[in-house]
Amino acid sequence: MADFQNYIPYILIGLLSAIMVRPFFTKYRRTKLRLPPGPVALPIIGHLHLLLPVSNLHVVYQKLSWRYGPLMHFFFGSVPCVVVSSPEMAKELLQNQDVVFSNRPKKVVAELVAYGDADLTYAPYGAKWRFMKKLCMTELLGMQTIHHFAPIRREERNRLLQRLLKKAKAGEAVDVKAELLRLTGDIVSRMSMSRRCSDNEDEAAGVKKSILEMASMAMKLNVTDFIWFCKKLDIQGFLKKAKAARDRYDSMIERIISEHEEARRKKEAGDGNGEVKDLIDMLLDTTEDEKAEMRLTRENIKALMLNMIGGGTSSPAHAMEWTLTELINRPNLMEKARHEIDSVVGKDRLVEESDITNLPYVEAIVRETLRLHPPGHFIVRESIEDCKVGGYDIPAKTQLIVNVWAIGRDPNSWENPLEFQPERFLNEGGINRRLNVRGQQFHLLPFGSGRRLCPGTTLALQVLHTTTAALIQCFDWKVNGNVDMKEGFGSTRATPLVCVPVVRLNPLPIYTS
Repeated sequence: MADFQNYIPYILIGLLSAIMVRPFFTKYRRTKLRLPPGPVALPIIGHLHLLLPVSNLHVVYQKLSWRYGPLMHFFFGSVPCVVVSSPEMAKELLQNQDVVFSNRPKKVVAELVAYGDADLTYAPYGAKWRFMKKLCMTELLGMQTIHHFAPIRREERNRLLQRLLKKAKAGEAVDVKAELLRLTGDIVSRMSMSRRCSDNEDEAAGVKKSILEMASMAMKLNVTDFIWFCKKLDIQGFLKKAKAARDRYDSMIERIISEHEEARRKKEAGDGNGEVKDLIDMLLDTTEDEKAEMRLTRENIKALMLNMIGGGTSSPAHAMEWTLTELINRPNLMEKARHEIDSVVGKDRLVEESDITNLPYVEAIVRETLRLHPPGHFIVRESIEDCKVGGYDIPAKTQLIVNVWAIGRDPNSWENPLEFQPERFLNEGGINRRLNVRGQQFHLLPFGSGRRLCPGTTLALQVLHTTTAALIQCFDWKVNGNVDMKEGFGSTRATPLVCVPVVRLNPLPIYTS
């Protein structure tokens, strides 16, 4: 019932549009631009009705591309949009015209929760954005920092295995997604704030909860973003709910930042305990650095923390759940990966991050999962000026949607594209290093491409590879028959993966007493 209520504004606008006799004209039609092909638009709402099946919008776009081609044009209300469904077009827009499509479209809810343009995700392309991106790539998420936090990842992975071992001893079923979300949430919150977000009595748990609420609101289809005469209205109540969650987040993260500042003052006075720096400390260092290229504001710190925790929690967990799902349904592939791990690591210790370069089949499994089940179905950008693509006119302020999900299943790029075949990423030397997921292969874009490539790609891969290998190494997974492969909203499964872990080998004897 709640989902139906979300669609009521669109139904009312559609009925209003249907009874209007005035033709629907736009400035783009008046100037007779040569726009890419697309279906016929309705008055007022344009093609907004196509967005209503939000749970499988990527499939809708894919099917429309079979009719209209790899570059399609839509009007979502008053917002012009182009949808790309081929690697060739993706390369043209994300590489050859990367500067033109260097912005992210602003949505009312997203702008609120991201403190305007204070974050990295929605900030407009410019000097401030470049500074924050450089800070993330070299300091916050650079290789030195990732290595610095390796003990946290190892400890949280071991805590996950401890919980699973206890479940296995009791013969109890496990909600795999819930456990993986706890793992990724605790890793990123400890890196960011030096505390676990799974400790319910701690403010970090409230921070995570508020961020997930805000993310949920930002992902919903909001009529305010598309219909020009609704810009000042909050018809569906999303803005009100998002503001409440943002205010809760702001209050809690403010206290956590203040605690860090107090600890820093004590340390300078010689009263500190010498704790390892976390990401908030690194950001505070930047605000105090008089030689810094730019000075971050309080809002920048809060918004960047929101980016880090929000981006680092859900996507890796969903990817690992899909990986385990694919392997449970294909026990021969599970056994092949297990044999590789046993051959390289042995049965007397737990797989470590340093082992991954010697486990090409595990790497290939992760890449194949990211091909079929990318963390986000779409790359979304906005043009900052008029341009031409494939002989068509693309006006400024046009939203770009690259259908990563469809591109990963393109039969022109992949043999047997719907089959889960990790071997496609291997060659005679092991893993095919040229066919990677870092945005240079335009038929494989799980983390985006170009200037807006996800800055957390390296960290995500560390967690994905090592945790996947540990789950394969330590457990069999007992289910009744094959696991349902139906997709849910976004990159999630329609139903959680629930199964009983069965101990295969126990590299953590300390946890079995």
